[in-house]
Amino acid sequence: MTTDTLAFTWTETNRHWLIETPIRIAVYLVVALLVRWVAHRMINRATRRPRGVRPESPKAVPALVRHLRDRTPAGLRDPTVVERRQQRAETIGSVLKSVVSVILLVWVVLSVFSVVGVNIAPFLASAGIIGLAIGFGAQNLVKDFVSGVFMLLEDQYGVGDVVDLGEATGEVETVGLRITTVRDIDGTLWYVRNGEIVRVGNMSQDHAVARIEIPVGHDADVARAQVVALSAAREAVRDAAVAADVLGAPQMLGVQDISATTVTLRMTVTTSPSAQWAVARRIREAVLLAFDEHQIARPATAALAAADV
Repeated sequence: MTTDTLAFTWTETNRHWLIETPIRIAVYLVVALLVRWVAHRMINRATRRPRGVRPESPKAVPALVRHLRDRTPAGLRDPTVVERRQQRAETIGSVLKSVVSVILLVWVVLSVFSVVGVNIAPFLASAGIIGLAIGFGAQNLVKDFVSGVFMLLEDQYGVGDVVDLGEATGEVETVGLRITTVRDIDGTLWYVRNGEIVRVGNMSQDHAVARIEIPVGHDADVARAQVVALSAAREAVRDAAVAADVLGAPQMLGVQDISATTVTLRMTVTTSPSAQWAVARRIREAVLLAFDEHQIARPATAALAAADV
């Protein structure tokens, strides 16, 4: 082999490694960065509040969660609800950005290995085995994470809502992608994994219904007791302490249950979310006083009268 041939071979090799390979790697990097920039920009547009739009406007809700606005139309005028939706959208946007970045990073690394002549088949096989092992070991973690994303996206509950999660019932204090914390009525803080939440009862969305059970004695005039109780309830809901939370007039449903010593009447009234308990307590107090005023026998009174006989 002549000197000219050796020089030509050496030049071609250097041209491949010093020019073609760096250019191809640079192209992959530029494409990945460009795709990442476009994807992040689209995610930002979908998860951030548009500029120059007033917070009370329907257009102020991020596009990613804008489809939820029909569920709570009055919520758009509540700054707390608007801010909650904004935080939820930003959390989901952060997750989507991380997913996009990881996918592009893996694609760039595999592409660079392919360009420099590294056989990526063993890497793919090893990654598959490692992924399978991690999948078996961390399947609960993945389940919690996916469930948390869907809970945020669907707005099943948020901080401040009173919810029933099955084993835990109380006020939501934090909502994460893996754990939801709930403070119950006794002050106990429950840590609930999102993947273990099978059903959610939210007592703080749209409206609530106060259900009032009123026991009277068998000797009482049931028809008169219903009239007195309903009249007392209508007066009670006009009280300034609860009037703002009452969304409808009290309804007397009639006799709900009959036991050996008691006839139970039931009333309902529609209230604002989470206000049903306060309204029910106010109505019970008013009904109790009205029964005493109109001498309507309560179960204890009826039982004592029977014992005296």
